[in-house]
Amino acid sequence: MTVEKMDPVEVFAAGEKGRGLRVTKEISTGDVVFAEASFAAVVFDSLSLQVCHSCFRRQANPHRCAQCKFAYYCDRTCQRAAWDEHKQECSAIKNIGKAPNENVRLVARILWRIQKDTGLVSNAQLTTLDLLEDHLSKMSPEDLKELKVDVQHFYNYWPKKSKPVGEDYVSHLFGVINCNGFTLSDQRGFQAVGVGLFPNLCLVNHDCWPNCTVILNPGKIELRALGEISEGEELTVSYVDFLIVSKERQRLLKQQYYFDCKCEHCTSGMKDDLMTAVRDTDGHKPSADVVKAVTDFSLQALVKIEEARTEGNFHEVVKICRECLEKQDPVFGDTSLHLLRVLSTASEVLSFLQQFTEAAGYAKRMVDGYTKLYHPNNAQLGMAIMRAGVTHWHAGLIEAAHRLICSAYAILIITHGAHHPITKDLEVMRTQTEMELCLFKQNELVYRSMREAVLSDKPMMLAGEQIKTTS
Repeated sequence: MTVEKMDPVEVFAAGEKGRGLRVTKEISTGDVVFAEASFAAVVFDSLSLQVCHSCFRRQANPHRCAQCKFAYYCDRTCQRAAWDEHKQECSAIKNIGKAPNENVRLVARILWRIQKDTGLVSNAQLTTLDLLEDHLSKMSPEDLKELKVDVQHFYNYWPKKSKPVGEDYVSHLFGVINCNGFTLSDQRGFQAVGVGLFPNLCLVNHDCWPNCTVILNPGKIELRALGEISEGEELTVSYVDFLIVSKERQRLLKQQYYFDCKCEHCTSGMKDDLMTAVRDTDGHKPSADVVKAVTDFSLQALVKIEEARTEGNFHEVVKICRECLEKQDPVFGDTSLHLLRVLSTASEVLSFLQQFTEAAGYAKRMVDGYTKLYHPNNAQLGMAIMRAGVTHWHAGLIEAAHRLICSAYAILIITHGAHHPITKDLEVMRTQTEMELCLFKQNELVYRSMREAVLSDKPMMLAGEQIKTTS
């Protein structure tokens, strides 16, 4: 038994896409269409020692479960809150002596939840997990082989005292999480830390230029409107980053989600010309051979950049980026994806090395390119503009910094809402840069002196004399 309608959305037949969700009333820009807690969720294996297994917050010194010695929590309050979900998991881990991988742990948690709540955990749940697509029939032989290994590991982990579960249904759940699992982020929203299953969200179909975005708040996801949505309009989100040429996006979607994307941007190749743009100087463009040579050089450089980053050799990263940009700038247009990837890396690493002036120059170019490519209310665009604003502030470019921070806030207030930690931080930055900008416009010399004193913890000087300050 499933509920087919929940204000303000309802399930409907979406043609070739199967089922979908549409709105039953007009939705305004930035509105939360619906919020949903996870049916089940787990921390990634690689972060199991650093992230709370209850609230998914990163912790420097988390509290460990004394019984299974695998789960970690912020404190005993989080541990008690998680015990109802963790107790069966805790016993299972103790029995086999170690925790299985995150997919096996997630399927086990799903099944314990189903056995407890019969698969429908609230009146707002629009579907049961039985009805979600698993796409097992479309999987490659290699993927099916990996899935069967996970199924075997599941049975090694599943306690004999728990209710038996058939292999077909276990395989179904592994298929469901393979194409419907949703990444969970930490409390700041900056790093992926786990994976969960959200049944209602699974019903929202893909579009490369969607009308909604999914944002994680502690304990739940929010589906937020990126623009005005008319009554009866289908709700869509993007399953992949838009900054990939259409043919490659279609390939990725087919590989991971088993469907052919026929959205307007894919069928017409919208913005592909910008993503592959070459430099046009007084009507002269580089030859195809030159473009290919620089493209090949860029792809090789990106591999070397990633290797150097992994090794922590950040000065080498900067060196490769500069060499790459020297070759790219005469050939690629300002919106070329190859160019933008190098600009993004160069800005980020130079900021880390506190070479802020150079970093700010690259960040501005990156933002200018992103703005021509992304949806105007894209969350990734907002985050990129925010980082560029912070970089400009560190570089002492207060006018540009404030302008960028305000632009980022205008996007993130829509995509994240006023109460998200990132938006709250951004509001503080916006107030701070506005105050600094006022001082800068009143007296730039005083502003520079005060800024230098604050950053270097030195007495503020003006015309060779110390300025007295009060605390």
